[in-house]
Amino acid sequence: MASVIERNVPAPRKRDHRRATRVAQRLALLLMVIAIWGMASLGTEPFVLPSPLRVWHAFVALIANGMFFADLSITLYRVVVGFVLAAIVGTVLGMVLGSNKTLADFFEPVLAVMNTVSSAIWAIFAIIWFGISNATTIFVVFMTAMPLVLTNVWQGTQTVNSEYIDLAKTFRMSRAKVLRMIYMPSILPYFFSGARLAFGFGWRVSLIAETLGSSNGIGYRLRQAADLVQTDQVFAWTVTLVSMMVVLELLILKPLENHLFRWKRPVQS
Repeated sequence: MASVIERNVPAPRKRDHRRATRVAQRLALLLMVIAIWGMASLGTEPFVLPSPLRVWHAFVALIANGMFFADLSITLYRVVVGFVLAAIVGTVLGMVLGSNKTLADFFEPVLAVMNTVSSAIWAIFAIIWFGISNATTIFVVFMTAMPLVLTNVWQGTQTVNSEYIDLAKTFRMSRAKVLRMIYMPSILPYFFSGARLAFGFGWRVSLIAETLGSSNGIGYRLRQAADLVQTDQVFAWTVTLVSMMVVLELLILKPLENHLFRWKRPVQS
């Protein structure tokens, strides 16, 4: 009987109900984390584990300082620029290697090496080459994100139906047209998966780069607060960074993915 009633509920109402349930679950989880954090901080020195209230006061003080949004925006700028460059270069190289086995076999060891190099090493090289500048963080984000995008796009090209390629050769389609009309639709899900992963990694490695080779940004402020043992500010910047990543994920990346791949949704029975 219950299953019959559930089937008769309109699809939009079902979606709204699932969305409300998901939001309630996320809020309950957040409140539980804050509660555990607050209880743990009761018997701990503030410089070791500040309370949520103390972190909130530090967050308000950071905003009142006037440099909060400037540091936030410069970090976002560096991450976005590095990510966009990585997405463009990684997509182009991934499609080229995926459509040319000779080149793929030749460059595969290079890609393996790039995937194993730590972002801290790229940060050291960036400081040597670019000094204390925006280029340091952008370079580190690029060198970390680009291999991820390239690898996923490359894997996506392996799923292309060979019959489509043979048909394109029969019609003597140009290589550029084959890449655009046959490879691109097949690799889009793989690209998006790699891009989301690369963007998350880009945020994390940007902190390393800014900690070592920058005079502003979230990473620099985190190092500054740690040097002064201002743990409440360290927590405030960390919560800010995590919140910003969650907002970008929920308000931009996830809706974009749902829009692009809405045709893949299972049919409701």
